Amino acid sequence: MSEQVIFTFDVDGDDFTSAGQASSQVKRNLRQLGIAPDIIKRVSIAMYEGEINMVIHAGGGTANVAVTEEYIEIVLSDQGPGIKDITQAMQEGFSTAPDDVRSLGFGAGMGLPNMKRYTDYMDIQSQVDVGTTITMRVNLPS
Repeated sequence: MSEQVIFTFDVDGDDFTSAGQASSQVKRNLRQLGIAPDIIKRVSIAMYEGEINMVIHAGGGTANVAVTEEYIEIVLSDQGPGIKDITQAMQEGFSTAPDDVRSLGFGAGMGLPNMKRYTDYMDIQSQVDVGTTITMRVNLPS
């Protein structure tokens, strides 16, 4: 692959049933590009966790995925309430998800930790009452 390939998705913030559609489409796209299954799995998990977070906390957002020769970069952006304490939010089990979301099986406080676990790089930029942008990268073997 000699050039960058970019996929862009809108994540609907009102519908848990559509959450995960972008990560499923990325999985199919990466498979078509011949990306290794273990890399696809890592990208899919990180992106799914991010999508769910945007639905739970931010009313949706956008997901941009860039595939280069060196890495796959996922940029998730929203105009939600922002993350007040990123260090606390990164702790496994910490969640601000409401009870109705937890009753659906979401909001266990593993989203951000899993996003970090399955990527080689993760950066969170968040401002309260403005929104959050998370950039993640999964390196491709050379």
